[in-house]
Order: sequence, then C-alpha cells, then structure tokens
Amino acid sequence: MIDSAILDAIAFDANGPVSANVQRHDTSEMLTLAWMNRTSVAEMFATGPVHNYIRNPLWCKGESSGQTRTLVELRLDRAGATLPVLVEQTGVAGHTGRRDCFFVAARDGEVPEMAAPLVLPAPLYG
Repeated sequence: MIDSAILDAIAFDANGPVSANVQRHDTSEMLTLAWMNRTSVAEMFATGPVHNYIRNPLWCKGESSGQTRTLVELRLDRAGATLPVLVEQTGVAGHTGRRDCFFVAARDGEVPEMAAPLVLPAPLYG
C-alpha cells in the first residue's frame, strides 16, 4: 500500500499525468517514456505491475502480451514532475517486439532503425 505522502509529493496537476521514465533497475537502461496519474501510481504500488495512464481503464504492461514490467523502485525528481520508474522487465519492452522503445536515431539527415525486433509483435498482441 502506498502512503498518501508519496502521492502528495508528486506534482499531478489539472491535466493529471506526469511523465514516467521507465528504466531497467539493474542497468538504468531507458525502456520507454510513459504517463502516470495518481490512480496509476497507487495501483502500481498496490499490485506491483506498472500501470500507465494511457486510456481508461488504466493499462497494465503485460496484461495482453505477457511481457511484464514490475516495479522495483519509484523515484521523484526534486519538483515531483518526473518519475524515474525502475522496473524488472520480463520479455521485450516495446510494442514493436524490440528490447526498448527507442530503436530509431536521427543520423545524417535520416532516421534509420538501430535495432531489429527480438520477437514478432503479432503473436504478442494479436
């Protein structure tokens, strides 16, 4: 269960969500940028899996794909406006079947893919 003091330290505003930098807990590798509101943070602490504020109802990573993301530690920046979310990632992190969501780069006026899918996304997501 999460203490309300933690939720109160996060700078949720009238728009609701704050950015969540989702990282592997053991390497600090950035997996994705997500959005979390008060309800998703509370649900994450209550259940363990990371819940994101993308749509209503909340989206729990892995609920359809089995590629789970479990909270290890939640951190806050000084203003409480950005949440580094350290996780244990099981399977791929991205909907494209890649290790993370950052697989393209701006290079020499182009945007090449830097990483191929590790798994085909169709079997994961139907």
